[in-house]
Amino acid sequence: VCFITGGLDCSISFVSHVLGKVCVHGWQKEILGVLVPHLTDLTKSDCIWQRICWQLVECVPDRWMEAVVLGFVQRAPGADVLSRLLGNLVVKNKKAQFVVAQKMLLLQYGHTTAVLQNLLGYLALDSGRRPLLLRVLQDLLETWSSSSAVKHSPAEQQLYISKAILICLSHLKEPEIASCRQELLTSMMEGVKCHLESSLPQLRRLGMVVAESISLNINTEGPVLKFEYEEDDETRELKSLLVQTPSFCVVPSLPDDDRSEKAGAALPLVPERNEKSYTAAPVKADEESDVELDSDDDLIPYDMSEDKELKLKAPMYIRDCIEVLTGSRSEDVDKWEATVKALESLVRRNPAATREVSVELAKILLHLEEKTCIEGFVELCQRAQVAVLTTDPIPVAKYLTSQFYSLNYSLRQRMDILDVLVLAAQELSCPKFHGKTKHSGVQKPCIQLLPGSDSSKGWRRIVEERIKSKTRRFDTGQSRVELASCPNEFNSVAGYFFFPLIQHFDRPLTTFDLLGEDHLVLGRLVHTLAVLMYLAVNTVAVTAMGKALLEFVWALRFHTDSYVRQGLLSCISSLLLSVPTEQILADMTEELLETQSWLGDVMEKDPDGDCRRLALQNLLLMENLKRKLEAVPS
Repeated sequence: VCFITGGLDCSISFVSHVLGKVCVHGWQKEILGVLVPHLTDLTKSDCIWQRICWQLVECVPDRWMEAVVLGFVQRAPGADVLSRLLGNLVVKNKKAQFVVAQKMLLLQYGHTTAVLQNLLGYLALDSGRRPLLLRVLQDLLETWSSSSAVKHSPAEQQLYISKAILICLSHLKEPEIASCRQELLTSMMEGVKCHLESSLPQLRRLGMVVAESISLNINTEGPVLKFEYEEDDETRELKSLLVQTPSFCVVPSLPDDDRSEKAGAALPLVPERNEKSYTAAPVKADEESDVELDSDDDLIPYDMSEDKELKLKAPMYIRDCIEVLTGSRSEDVDKWEATVKALESLVRRNPAATREVSVELAKILLHLEEKTCIEGFVELCQRAQVAVLTTDPIPVAKYLTSQFYSLNYSLRQRMDILDVLVLAAQELSCPKFHGKTKHSGVQKPCIQLLPGSDSSKGWRRIVEERIKSKTRRFDTGQSRVELASCPNEFNSVAGYFFFPLIQHFDRPLTTFDLLGEDHLVLGRLVHTLAVLMYLAVNTVAVTAMGKALLEFVWALRFHTDSYVRQGLLSCISSLLLSVPTEQILADMTEELLETQSWLGDVMEKDPDGDCRRLALQNLLLMENLKRKLEAVPS
């Protein structure tokens, strides 16, 4: 500094080389953690130190520029400080421009929101750097609106890019928006389309939030886009990025006298309004007093405090329910509501009557539309369908699985079929819970071995009571629900649920193409097959189901949708957990070796984090199976 103020030339290129080499060799955090705070203080009011700092970073060789620039961006306390430290480096140096405008925004996604705000705020603070901000926004929107990028990049990167877009929008001025309004509109329409087509709810919500923000900025006077979605912390954080928070916000304070005068002048406004309203009321009452004298206040009102709303009695028979649900008379709306609410319990109480009309009732419930606003209508219909399916599994399962691949059904109805199949399979395969709790330290009455026989009260009961009385217990333990022993009802019907769903997935219909644009339903189908496979443990058909499922997974293993790939990996987990180890080795050895190689590739290369986690989980399951086999004596 003394040389510069004295008018002498000096060079700091050696210091720049040292700084670059230290940063690139892994000491970036240590050296810049000390250097950046000192330079921040020195450049606050000294323009000479600003020039020194600019020269320091400009003289760093290109091969070390990335490490230095990245360290400055990460450790600067704000965009204004970063602008003082770097100056117009991104305009003068191509390598720095690539790092700031390309690599940190499009090729990396691990930086925090504060780093993004520093970086984009730095581009927006100088008129010479603002054209670069517009170019960055266009590149970000191009990536955000690319269907290939949405399919093949992880959700974390999509969130990172969405944050960068919203921060860029917050820095744009009206003339800049006007100059690129058409490009913004085109990117918005393409991007929201490919985001809404995604199977992941997070990506769909990201598309909605970004599209709303772009629409709000480009249509300042006309109508704007508005979507319905559930707000969470992530959504609120994204919306907050549209509002700039200045680094230094100085609020001028008023003197005490002026503040008290202005406060005194402002306070009477509300009481004055209240005073007018209170003074006007009595006048109105006097004018209407004569009218009130002519009213019927001498009549005593009828006491209706104990009246109760009459509840319409629900039908008592299944066929009556069918008549009510298929009727079209508008005056039977109350009876229709009562029928929908009572149908599930009626089906479970009358299994014999339900079996006579089970397929017809399933058809009615599948096509049933809501006539009135009933709370939980979708859940009521779903529970009634599950009750019908569990009461008469084979014919109803045949009907539902055949309708899944039929024409003239909406995607919502097809997904409802899958949900009903899963819920019914869970109910059929799981043992029933009875409300008893078993306490190990409390004596309970002896259970008769032969009901109605006096011989059961003999020696067995006496011996059990004697053992209990002489047993010393140190810990009674926690109470647990006692499971009633009952057969697995899903054993005999698992094939009717599973095989029809897996047969025709590759046959496109006019309005339904699982391997095309309807990949959301394909994802639900794959997850449904995984659940059915898991519930089929210890059933007769589990081996055949496992072989068919493995062929199905192998055909779709390279699907571009991450939700589908997650379902396929869940299918492998269900297969390994449900099919006996001996059957796996006897019938599927070669297929499993190929699957193991594929799982290794997924664990290393798949962009989706959940897919990598599931692949690792499956590899661990395979390793456990191998260890069990090695432990078994030959």
